[in-house]
Amino acid sequence: MFDLPVIAHEEDLALAGEGCMNEGTMSFRLGLKGMPAAAEEAMVARDIALLERTGGALHIAHASTAGTIDLVRRAKARGLPVTVEVTPHHFTLTDAAVGEYDTNAKMNPPLRGREDLAALIAALRDCTVDAIASDHAPHHRDEKDVEFEKAANGIIGLETTLPLCLRLIRDAGVSIETVVAALTTNPARVLGVPCGRLTPGGLADVTVIDPDYAWTVEPECFHSKSRNTPFAGWQMIGAARATVVGGRVVWQQTEAAVPRRKRSAKR
Repeated sequence: MFDLPVIAHEEDLALAGEGCMNEGTMSFRLGLKGMPAAAEEAMVARDIALLERTGGALHIAHASTAGTIDLVRRAKARGLPVTVEVTPHHFTLTDAAVGEYDTNAKMNPPLRGREDLAALIAALRDCTVDAIASDHAPHHRDEKDVEFEKAANGIIGLETTLPLCLRLIRDAGVSIETVVAALTTNPARVLGVPCGRLTPGGLADVTVIDPDYAWTVEPECFHSKSRNTPFAGWQMIGAARATVVGGRVVWQQTEAAVPRRKRSAKR
């Protein structure tokens, strides 16, 4: 009745149980309780069924599985008003990033397998995915420097979202138009807010980027007070250089503040 989307974190708590990472070979090897893909997909299927019944609007947050993408693709084919977002860490990393119990790779939904990652990228490529969200979740070191099962879920994503999205253009065949729309106009459309586009008389909210700037992820140089990133040491290409809000420059990157430049910047 409010003409607003229901934004859902899709998780069947009974199926997820006490899981703390993706259920699969890696969780078995590490001896950690796994969260099955079905925990996400069962709730997506339920909510799509409810959507069809109510005629509302559904937005699925941080989709992580191939099954979720398949459910969304089929719902869209039936004309249902469902939208979906993915995160840079879910289309860049697999559960192998947990490695030797790296709590910086612990999140919910968890990092999944190779097939799931490939499905997310394919869904970005064919525009089944509507938006990319940073899923920025800062945590104090004390919340991560504990046993894996007890560690807080989430990573900081704001300062690595852009270069990881630009990797899609260089390495995965996703068009620049699709990436830009997923970060700007599409989220605004999903939320029904007058943002995300450059139009005469519109809000002058602009991020100025340098798509070719090469840098290394050094968490201690982040503007965030938190350091919980699984991308420490990664070499990136692309950085934001200025932010304009309402026509006013509210932040500008100086050369001295940018992590040191690297000649070789591919990983």
